[in-house]
Amino acid sequence: MAVHNPKFGKPAVLVQPSSFQYTNHFYTRVLNAQIHPMVAYFLAMSPEQMVSRYCHLNPQVPSHILESWLNYQPKYFAWSGSDLFNVTTAQGVRRMALLETNSSPSGQKSLPLLDERLEQGGYRLLLENTFKPMVESRRLPTGGLAVIYDKNPMETMGYASVMADVFNEPVHAVEYYDKDPDSSARFNDGVLEVRDAEGTWHPIRAAFRYVTQKPWTRIPIITKTFIFNPVLACLSGGRNKLVAAKAYDVFNSELAGSGLTIRVPHTIRDVRKVEIPMWIKSMGGFGVVKIPYSNAGQGVFTITSEEELQQFMAKDYPYDQFIVQSLIGNYKWSSRVAGGQFFHVGTVPTKKQEIYVADIRMMVHHTPQGFRPLATYARKARSPLLDELSPDVTSWEMLGTNLSVKTNEGGWDSETERLLIMDRRDFNQLGVGLDDMIEAFIQGVLATIAIDKMAITMITQKNKFRYKLYRSLNDDAALFREIEMASPQKSETSGSGESSGEGSQE
Repeated sequence: MAVHNPKFGKPAVLVQPSSFQYTNHFYTRVLNAQIHPMVAYFLAMSPEQMVSRYCHLNPQVPSHILESWLNYQPKYFAWSGSDLFNVTTAQGVRRMALLETNSSPSGQKSLPLLDERLEQGGYRLLLENTFKPMVESRRLPTGGLAVIYDKNPMETMGYASVMADVFNEPVHAVEYYDKDPDSSARFNDGVLEVRDAEGTWHPIRAAFRYVTQKPWTRIPIITKTFIFNPVLACLSGGRNKLVAAKAYDVFNSELAGSGLTIRVPHTIRDVRKVEIPMWIKSMGGFGVVKIPYSNAGQGVFTITSEEELQQFMAKDYPYDQFIVQSLIGNYKWSSRVAGGQFFHVGTVPTKKQEIYVADIRMMVHHTPQGFRPLATYARKARSPLLDELSPDVTSWEMLGTNLSVKTNEGGWDSETERLLIMDRRDFNQLGVGLDDMIEAFIQGVLATIAIDKMAITMITQKNKFRYKLYRSLNDDAALFREIEMASPQKSETSGSGESSGEGSQE
C-alpha cells in the first residue's frame, strides 16, 4: 500500500500585501547580526569603482571592455548564484576559482541587512530591480502572480510576500514537486495554472521559480507565462554542469585577448562511467566526478584514493554522462594538470591551528544599472583540511561545503552550523579582502553571461527550442526522457533540425 506524501497535492497559498515578517525569512543568527563594514562597502560600490579597481590590479584588462560586460543585457538568465573557492598556487598566486553557477540560488536569508530600516533587504532589490522590469517589458497572458518551489520555504515565502508588496496584489505560493500525482500547479498550453484550497485553477502571467530538482520534468522549456529564471537557463548551464562547462569554453574564446576569463578547475566533459578511472589517473589519482544535473551538493564525488574510486564505480547512476574535474585540496594532495596546481587558501587557522575549506556564494542580478552584487555568504566543510590524507576522514568531509542535506523522508535540511555569514565575526575567518570580493563578483557575472549566451543559442528566431543542437552538446538519453515529460518533442522542422515549442515567452 502506497504511503501518501504529505507534501503532495497541497493547494496554493494566497499571500497578501503587507504580510512580510522579517523574523520569518532570515536565519536566527542573521536577525541580530551586524554586517561587516567591508562587505557593506563592497555591496555599495558603484560599477565605475569596481571597474577602476579591477583594471588597476589587472592592467591587461581594458576598462571599457569590462564595463561593457557589466552592462550586458541578458535575455533569459538575469539572476544567479555562483560558488567560488579562494585558491592559490605554490608561488602564492591567488585566484577566485568558479565551481558552478546556480539558476535558483539561495542567499537572502543568510545576509545581514545593509540598512536595518529596510527589512525586506535583498528580497525587494531583486523583485523591484530585476523581476518587475522583466515582467513589465513582456506581452503576457492574463492572470495573477505566483511563486513555485520545491525547497527553501524560508526564502521562497519571503519572495512571495515581498512580491505582493512590490506589485500591490496577492501572490499564489505553491509547492511544485517532481512526481506529484496531485500537483496544485500545471501548464495548460504554455500557461501556468495553480489550484487554490477550493479546487479552483487560476492562470498565472508571471512566476518566480525556486523549483530546483529536475525542473525540466514538469516545467516546459518555452512558456507563455513568464518564468524567472526559465528552465532554459537551467538546461543551458544553470543546472547542467556539463553544458555550463561548454558555455564557459565558448565565452572564454570570445573573451580571448581582453585579459578576462572564467576561471574553472580543469574539466573533462562527456565522460562515460567506464572512462572515469582513466581520467582520474591522468590527474595524479585525485579528481572530482560530478553528475551534471544534480545540485545542493548531491551527485558530487571527491576522489583521493583507489578506495574512493572503487566505491564510486560500484554504484549505479541514473544518467549516462559525467564530468571529471581537477581536485583542489591541500598542496600535498591536489590534482596536477597542464594548467598547474591550485590548492585551498582555506579559513584563518583556529586556536587549534585548524584550517577549513570554505566556498563563497556570490549572488548577482541584472538591474537598470547593469549587473550588481545582491547577496553573499560562505560555507565551510565539516572537518579541517589535513596535510596528509587519513583513512579516518573522508575527502568529502574536508572538501564538501554545501549545507543542504537530504533527509530519509525525501525532504531537505540544512547544516547551518557550518554557515559563515558576512558579519563582524564570521567574515574575518574567511581571510578574504575587498579585491577578492570584486573578483568573485566579476567571475559570477561572466559565468552568468556565458550561460545566457548559450541559452540564446538554443532558441530559433521563431522561438523554438533546438533539440538537435542541444543533443549534440549533451547526448544523454536519460536526460532527454526527463525533458520530454514537460516539453514533448514535436515533429522536426524540415531541414532545420529544430522542434516546435510550447508558445512564446516574449
